[in-house]
Amino acid sequence: MSVPAPMLATAGRPPDTPGRWAIEMKWDGMRAVCRLAGGRVELFSRNRNNVTACYPELAAALAQRAHGTDMIVDGEIVALDPATGAPSFARLQQRMHLTRPARELVAAVPVELFVFDLLEREGVGTMGLPYVERRARLSELDITGNGVRVPPYWTDIPIETMLDTATSHSLEGVVSKRVDSVYRPGTRSRLWLKTAIRQTTEVIIAGWVPRSGGERGSLGSLILGAYNESNRLVYIGHVGTGFTVTARRALLERLKALTTTDSPFDCPAPSSRVAARWVRPQLVGTVEYREFVGALRHPSWRGLRVEIDPSGVRLPTRDVPFPRA
Repeated sequence: MSVPAPMLATAGRPPDTPGRWAIEMKWDGMRAVCRLAGGRVELFSRNRNNVTACYPELAAALAQRAHGTDMIVDGEIVALDPATGAPSFARLQQRMHLTRPARELVAAVPVELFVFDLLEREGVGTMGLPYVERRARLSELDITGNGVRVPPYWTDIPIETMLDTATSHSLEGVVSKRVDSVYRPGTRSRLWLKTAIRQTTEVIIAGWVPRSGGERGSLGSLILGAYNESNRLVYIGHVGTGFTVTARRALLERLKALTTTDSPFDCPAPSSRVAARWVRPQLVGTVEYREFVGALRHPSWRGLRVEIDPSGVRLPTRDVPFPRA
C-alpha cells in the first residue's frame, strides 16, 4: 500500500445548505495519514515524512485497535489541554520536533489521533466513495479506544450553532465537507471548506530583526513570506509577539544556521526592513492573525511546522474569520 498525500480544505465561509454538507470540528494539531499493513503501523506527515518514531504511543494504540485489519486512514494528531480538554497546538509543539521522545515526555505530554477518513481497507481503495460512505465504513472498524478517536460529524445542525459550539469548547473552527465528495489526494478542494474562528496561516521565515534594547542580538521579530500565484516568494509582514523566551532563543539558533547575505524574496521587501538578517527560506511556521490585506494584520506566532514543505506555502486567504465572543 502506498501512502497518498492528504486532501486539503479551502479556507472560506461555511455553506448555508444543511443536508448537502457534513460539518466536522476543526482540530488544532498535525495532519497524519496512517498506514496499517501486516501488523505494522506507520504515521506520515502532510508532506509524507515518516513520523512514526515521534509518536510511539499512537502506533501502539492503532495496532491494538485495528485487530489485524490492513487500512489507510486520515486524521489529526492532537495534544489536549488538561484544563480545557481542547486540542492545544502550543502543547503539541513540545512533541513535534523530537524524533524519539523520552518516556517521561510521552507521559507528560500525551497525544491522541483523531481519525476522520478511511482511504483504503484490506487493499481495496475507498477514496472514490462519497464522504458519508467512507465515514460509515470507518465507523464499522470500531477503532475508538485509548489514544484513538473517531470524532462525529453533523448534517442537520445550523452552521451558526456549530460555530458557537466550537467557540464554547475553545476549538479552532469547523470544516464543511460535501456529503457526496470523493477523496482527492494531494489537492486543495472547495468540496471541503475550513472556517476558522481564529484565522491562522502557514508562513515562510525569510529573515529576522534583532530586538531593540534589552538583550543585544536577541530575536525581535520574524520577517514572513509566502508564494504567490506566480510561484514568487513575496513579503507578507513580520511577527514579534507570541514567543516565549525559550522559543526565541531556540528559533534564533536555527535561523543563524540558515544565514544568507541576500534577501530571499523575489520582489523587493519594504525598505523598513533595513535591519534585516536574511535566511534561506527553509523554515515554515504558523501565525494567528486578524485579516490579510496584502500583509498580515496583528499576527501572533504559534510555532514551527516541520512537517510542511515551504514550496507549498501560499498567500493567505483574504476571508475574514467569524468573530465569536
